[in-house]
Amino acid sequence: MGGFCSGTSDTLMPLYFANPSATCTHRHEEIKDAIAEVIEGNKYVLGPQVSAFEASFSNYCDAAHTVGVGSGTDAISLALLSANIGPGDEVITVSHTAVATAAAIARIGAVPVFVDTDSQSYTLNPADLSAALSPRTKAIIPVHLFGQAADMDPILSFAHNNDLVVIEDCAQAHGARYKGKVVGSMGNFGCFSFYPTKNLGGIGDGGAVTTQNAEAAGRVRQLREYGWNKSRISQSVGMNSRLDEIQAAILNVNLKYLDQDTQRRRDIAAQYHAALAKLPITLPTARPGNEHVYHLYVIAIDQRDDLMAFLSGKEIIPGIHYPVPVHLHPPYQRDQQPSLPVTERAAQRILSLPMYPALTDADVTHVIAALLAFYE
Repeated sequence: MGGFCSGTSDTLMPLYFANPSATCTHRHEEIKDAIAEVIEGNKYVLGPQVSAFEASFSNYCDAAHTVGVGSGTDAISLALLSANIGPGDEVITVSHTAVATAAAIARIGAVPVFVDTDSQSYTLNPADLSAALSPRTKAIIPVHLFGQAADMDPILSFAHNNDLVVIEDCAQAHGARYKGKVVGSMGNFGCFSFYPTKNLGGIGDGGAVTTQNAEAAGRVRQLREYGWNKSRISQSVGMNSRLDEIQAAILNVNLKYLDQDTQRRRDIAAQYHAALAKLPITLPTARPGNEHVYHLYVIAIDQRDDLMAFLSGKEIIPGIHYPVPVHLHPPYQRDQQPSLPVTERAAQRILSLPMYPALTDADVTHVIAALLAFYE
């Protein structure tokens, strides 16, 4: 996935479903200058770059507070801990997600309870929440998947009626909107990853928690640094999870271009939509009222493995997000497995086509031509 940049030479370089190095190449000098500023500033942990990013990202997300942390996984764990969720508590989420969502729940001793997704957006199906509710349920983590927000109104209503915390997993949806509201601004917490392949990525790990509540933000800030108070006396058992000053500097550069990058993703998606609409494949659709940011362009096809092999022969390397649902991973299997037919069917049919801002129109045309050739 790294190292290859798209080109226009006679010899095609492989086109991967994501290519963070291509995006960084366009901003190489600006990123180098930002890193040099950190080195010369002699403040390497929780310094001015992190503070500046937290302020800018709060503004971008329409959130009152942002707390930079070490990763998206840490962001979810810290949000749960700050809400006093811990061992034995149950957290409802989806199995069709990166395993990090469930790992963040399990690492604090809580129990992920998996529900199915809807067949169009692959996000949490609110109709399944009632069956998953138990006296031990404390939170819901809807995942805004592939660049699209989950159906938040019924999720928030269910949570309100049952006194549950809502933690939005926004790792794949920076800047996406639901009925005009930015992801990360609707629940009690929003949790973001800045892994290099994300719509807003660094050159390493990084994450953030957003919230509208000052007290909740204060708890996350304390927990990300050993549970310390200002006197460095731990008030609770926290962890070491601080957004790195160099990563924050890189994110400050990339955040300036996020809307531009998102528009390019939408332009690429529009080209795919127009060219592939008549093929016997399921294309991604945006739920009415949603503004999709196309972290991934995920199609569904019955001949998925055949298509993958064909595309690989054309120097196109797609991805599968995700080939094995989380509830089927050994650590998350239960004696009574949940019935998740939509999730399990999706895992057999989905395929992520190349989607990143540095793709050229020629690259997109090459992918489209390969798909059309497969059906000829």
